[in-house]
Formats: sequence, structure tokens, C-alpha cells
Amino acid sequence: MAGEDASMAGELEAELTAKERELDAFELRSMLSGQADGYNAFLRVQAGAGGAEACDWAQMLLRMYTRWAERNRYKVELLDEVRSEEAGLRSATIKIEGDNAYGYLQSETGVHRLVRISPFDSNARRQTSFAAVDVTPEIDDTISIEIKPDDLVRQTFRSGGPGGQHQNKTESGVRYIHVPTGVAAESRTERSQHKNDDNAMKMLKARLYKIEEMKRRAEVEKAYDDKGEVSWGNQIRNYVMQPYTMVKDNRTDEQTPQVNEVLDGDIDAFIQAYLRQKAAGKAMTAKAASDD
Repeated sequence: MAGEDASMAGELEAELTAKERELDAFELRSMLSGQADGYNAFLRVQAGAGGAEACDWAQMLLRMYTRWAERNRYKVELLDEVRSEEAGLRSATIKIEGDNAYGYLQSETGVHRLVRISPFDSNARRQTSFAAVDVTPEIDDTISIEIKPDDLVRQTFRSGGPGGQHQNKTESGVRYIHVPTGVAAESRTERSQHKNDDNAMKMLKARLYKIEEMKRRAEVEKAYDDKGEVSWGNQIRNYVMQPYTMVKDNRTDEQTPQVNEVLDGDIDAFIQAYLRQKAAGKAMTAKAASDD
């Protein structure tokens, strides 16, 4: 009898946990009210100053987001990659396809700081590295982004990417520069220049849309003009591996000592904390407006 009670209690606990997860997921989806929250996302990682150490950190971040996407059954496509001669990546852009990809990943835009014993230092000293992450939505035809032909500079280049001899010998890479804003987007991973052209234009439109969206929120200066260097004092999140383990988000104070799990893609707690904070801010703004 006692065994049956214990078994039933275990089943009820498992069912309760599953229901709580469903409720949390529903709550988070309800927070995604932005016009582009439901769209696919372009995620770009850029190494900061620091040579091989920073480039290795950029590659670790790219892996973290790829693993997160795989955990959530999103499709990941590498669009652009510039590898470092020593180790890691100077920069890379991936496209993450799936429901609410941008809505969830918008929390990741900013500078990320790593503290660890450097594998590139023969004296095994502790090093601090920085990398910047930028996330933009893949907008569709329902949102109009007007780009005048005279405002565009189109460049082609030899990709030098992982596409074999054909890709290295022909100018298949495409870069678009929007002259009025200085915003640029490029793609080099496809063998076809036409496909790279299409990818680069989509990314450019996504970045221009994000700027306009943030202007409407009166946050463009904070997020872009005052974004600062990819260096100390500008980070949104710290990842400490030595002398202790801790990942802490400076915006929400969400933290965990499970740094290896986070770097393996377990970032949902940070995404959820950001979305809840954002939703609370909107609610306070709406209340203040109604009181006026």
C-alpha cells in the first residue's frame, strides 16, 4: 500500500512539474507582443580586442547559441564566418529559424564577458575576454523597409570560406553598405553569388528595421550610439570560470554557478528573466500613462 502511495505521489509530482512548465511557456509567449517577436532571427557574434583569446570566446558563444537552438528544435544556418588565423572566430552570423526565435533571442544583444585561465597563455594566467552579440529579426514583406538604390553600396569579394576551391576563386561573397546609416551586412557561405546577395540584403533590411524599431522606443542612442566598445564596463553578462564558476546577467541579476551548462546552451533562465523584466517595464509605463 505504501509503495502504491509513493508511486502515485511520484506520478502526481511529475504531472505537476509538466503543467508548471506548460504554464511558464504560455506566460513567456504572452510576453512576446512586439511586431517582429514571432520572426526568425539573425544572430551575429563579433570578437572584441584580445587576439586568439577573444576569437575563441566568440566561437564559444556561437556554439552556445547553436546548442540553444538545437535544444529548442530550431533550424540553424551559418550565413557568414570570418575565422581567426590563430584560433576561433573574428565574426560569424547565423540564421535561427522557428517560432518566436527573435522574440526569445532579443535578450542576447550586447557585450558578453568571459573570465578564465587562458588556454593560450603558457603561464596559465587568468584572462578577461569580450565579444559582442547582435540579434535582428528576419522581416517579411508585411513590414516595409524602403531602401533607395542611391543609398546602397554593393561589394563582391572572394569568400575564403568553407566552400572549397570554387568559392575561394570566384567573388561569390556579397556585402551591402547602407550609406546614410553606415550599416553593413554580408554573406559568404553560399557557393552562389545570387544566394549570398539575397542573404546579405535580408540581413541589411533586418538591421535597418531594428534601428527604426528602437528609435520608436526612444532607445536607439542607448543601444547603438552609446553601445561603447566591446570591452570592460559595457557587458550585459559575465561568465566566470576561474577562480569560481558563475554566470550573472547585469540587467536582471539572474545568475547561476552552472557555467558549463550555460555554455552548452542552457540560457532559458536568462531569456525568461529578461522578458519578465521587459514586460514589467511596459506595465509600469502603461500605468503611468493611464494615471496621467
